Amino acid sequence: MDRIDGNTVRLDQLPLRQTARIAEIDWNMLAPNEARRLRELGFGEGVAVEVRHHSGLFRTGPIACKVGRMTVALRRSHAAAILVTTSAIAP
Repeated sequence: MDRIDGNTVRLDQLPLRQTARIAEIDWNMLAPNEARRLRELGFGEGVAVEVRHHSGLFRTGPIACKVGRMTVALRRSHAAAILVTTSAIAP
């Protein structure tokens, strides 16, 4: 797992079933329509997320994430633009 600093990792590197909170999203890594879609789905700083499933051989396909009460499939490149923190997650 590639840690950015102590408790911060990219969403595509977060272990399964571990709850984290979005620390930052690099909107510049995303096309405008992709960024708008993520915002519409509820992705933003401070939101709790959980990786539920990695698809594809060797974790190369999309990632299923729980955001609020929804499960959303994300391209791995989109998940790489999202930094999450795993410290002190409150429900």
